[in-house]
Amino acid sequence: MKEFSPQIFEDLGSYVYALKDPRTDSIFYIGKGSGNRAFQHKEDSLISHLETDKLNRIREIEESGNQLQYLIIRHGLTEDEAYKIESTLINVFGYLNHQLTNLMSGHDTQELGIKTSNEIHRLYNPQTLEKLEHSVVIININKAYKKGRFIDDVYEAVKEAWVISEKRLNTIEYVLAEYKGRIVGVFKVKEWYQYKSQVGKLNRYGFVKDQNIEQSVVEIYLNKSIQKYKKRGQANPITYKL
Repeated sequence: MKEFSPQIFEDLGSYVYALKDPRTDSIFYIGKGSGNRAFQHKEDSLISHLETDKLNRIREIEESGNQLQYLIIRHGLTEDEAYKIESTLINVFGYLNHQLTNLMSGHDTQELGIKTSNEIHRLYNPQTLEKLEHSVVIININKAYKKGRFIDDVYEAVKEAWVISEKRLNTIEYVLAEYKGRIVGVFKVKEWYQYKSQVGKLNRYGFVKDQNIEQSVVEIYLNKSIQKYKKRGQANPITYKL
């Protein structure tokens, strides 16, 4: 398959693409990018020693005498538009039990992905979180987070740098990111680290999230409201008790 020439890059813009297996006539990977990003995966399969479902599938296609097929699903996009379309397609394929080889789920599908009508009611008319069932810390990110961003942006807003006693650090299992009275992110703590800051004398800390968080824990807290527990004018962004 011939790669795109530099002359068409500007018109192409950001785009969403799919890799297709000609042996089964099935799509096995959804991605987004610009330039010749779509073709990079085949090159990676040739020069990399990594063993992933995606790269192995490409190698099997080529070794069988067939050629990997490329579909440009939508082009002429901004990067943000491409992220959203990629995320939507990965979410829909997953919902339909279509096996993709993407290592990561679509951006922000946890919050904005496919939901039942009942889940939408819970999302926009949230239940009140009545109690904390685990050792958690609730951190307000009103100043650092913009509504509608991706879950990775929530993590970036909440991961550092907080004044927390070392004694508490040893007990906190989960961090709940709170935005305007609602829990918008649930993160399992893998480890804490001391944040190097030149401002103030207090020790500040950040945390590394554990990717293997239990979905049952996420469901307990995500999108729940703590509005009735918030004290008017509360200056400390950290809450330990409701």
